[in-house]
Amino acid sequence: MWEEKNNFLCRTFEFTDFKEAFGFMTRVAFLAEEINHHPNWSNVYNKVSIELTTHDAGNTITEKDRKLAAAIDQI
Repeated sequence: MWEEKNNFLCRTFEFTDFKEAFGFMTRVAFLAEEINHHPNWSNVYNKVSIELTTHDAGNTITEKDRKLAAAIDQI
């Protein structure tokens, strides 16, 4: 579930292994590029942490972030 923290929408996804986590990140990367809205994220082995904010709007959560979060949830 996505949480709002310090003007970010945040969520950590956990997978069975690094390969699965990396595959997820690849799918998110193509999605983000398609809608031209890119996440802040990190990956450690089987966990991917994502933070979404809109830099152009003063680093606040906007509809762009909510749209990307919903699309990520569909992966």
